[in-house]
Amino acid sequence: MKKALLMAAALLAMPFMSLAADFKEGVHYEVINEGPGSAKPEITEFFSFYCPHCYNFSKTVVPMIEEKKPEGVAFNQAHVDFIGREMGVEMSRAFAVAHQLKVEKKMEKALFAAIHDKKQHFTTRDDVRALFVANGVDGKDFDSAANSFMVNAQMSKMKRDTENAKLSGVPALVVNGKYKVLTDSIKSYDEMLDIAFYLSTKKD
Repeated sequence: MKKALLMAAALLAMPFMSLAADFKEGVHYEVINEGPGSAKPEITEFFSFYCPHCYNFSKTVVPMIEEKKPEGVAFNQAHVDFIGREMGVEMSRAFAVAHQLKVEKKMEKALFAAIHDKKQHFTTRDDVRALFVANGVDGKDFDSAANSFMVNAQMSKMKRDTENAKLSGVPALVVNGKYKVLTDSIKSYDEMLDIAFYLSTKKD
């Protein structure tokens, strides 16, 4: 019985091992940085609050990443500003403000729901501020954070990282600041995560 259980466990492990061995540069992932990767392993999701696929990704795939990512691998998010016209930048600011005020989980849900479920049309930063206030954030705290050095620095980094990854669509995963998961040949989100997890522990 013990031998049979060991064989079953080995068979279950084989598909992932086989897939990992078959992951190829230029097919499943792209090297976006020829230099060293991040100091610590990390998976970064690039997204936009205006992207309906990102909304679905936030509800179905992000929890899987957080639950199943390899031990010691960090999960980060970065908002892109090339969707939403003039409000793309303000939504990047909103994400950075939420991160700075440590309400990112609450405000991520609120912003996605406002745009996609309630069909709310944001036209100014004041509209964004009102949603923060409606979700328990003090207006003065929002104003202070929105104009802070830390928020501006985070926005600059997100924009720089977006440009370095040559992103034209989201959601997208970048691993260790070095690899971009390619989606053209991916058949499921499970496969996308398999590639990201493989890359996060890949030894250069």
